[in-house]
Amino acid sequence: YTLTRSKRKTIALYIRDGGLEVRAPLKMAKREIDRFIASNEKWIADRLAKSRVQTEQRRTFRLSYGDTVTLRGAAYPLVAQAGTQAGFDGERLYLPPNLAPEQIKAVCVHIYRQLAKPYLTARAAYFAGQMNVTPSAVRISGAKTQWGSCSARRSLNFSWRLILADDGVIDYVVVHELAHLTEMNHSARFWAIVENVLPDYRARQAVLRELQKRLDGENWDP
Repeated sequence: YTLTRSKRKTIALYIRDGGLEVRAPLKMAKREIDRFIASNEKWIADRLAKSRVQTEQRRTFRLSYGDTVTLRGAAYPLVAQAGTQAGFDGERLYLPPNLAPEQIKAVCVHIYRQLAKPYLTARAAYFAGQMNVTPSAVRISGAKTQWGSCSARRSLNFSWRLILADDGVIDYVVVHELAHLTEMNHSARFWAIVENVLPDYRARQAVLRELQKRLDGENWDP
C-alpha cells in the first residue's frame, strides 16, 4: 500500500487504480496502521477485486456505430449519417461515417456538452425561482468525481456526465447545488432545504449512485 501522512485525526483507506492508499495521522505508529489494515482485510480484498474489474472494463470500453448510449436516462442508438455534422435529433445520436472508436467517443462527449448547457441552465433557473436564490452563472465542466459544485462566487458547475442521468436525478443534483447558495455545507439545515423541494431526494440519490457505479466501468476520457 501507499501511505500518506497528514494533520488528520483518523486513519482512512482508499482504493485507487487497483491499489490501496492509506491516509494516517502524522504520529500514528506503523504497527497501529498495520493492525488497522489487517482488521479490514476482507473489505480491502472485496474493494480491490471490484476495482480491478472496473479497471478492465474501462480499458476495453469502446463505442461503435450501432451501439446505444444514454441521454437523460433513455437509450439512443449511434448512427452514421453522411456529411460532417453530428448531433441529436430526438431519436438518435448521428455522427459522420468512418470514425474510429476514439473519435466516436469524442464526438459523443461534444454532443453531450452541447445538450447539457441549455438543459441544466433551464433547470437551474426553474428551481432557483422556487428556492428564491440566484446563481451567478451555470457552467459545464469535465469533472469526473463530482456531479456538481457551487463556488464561493455563487457559480454552479455541473459535469457534462450529468446529462446521462434521468430527469429526476438531474433535478436532484441541480437542487443540491442551489441549496448551497443558502447553506455552504451539508448540515441538517442544508438537507431540510433539499427535502423541502424534493421530498424523495434520498431515492434519487440511490439512482445516482447506481449510475456512478456504471460509469466507473466506462472510460469517457479523451
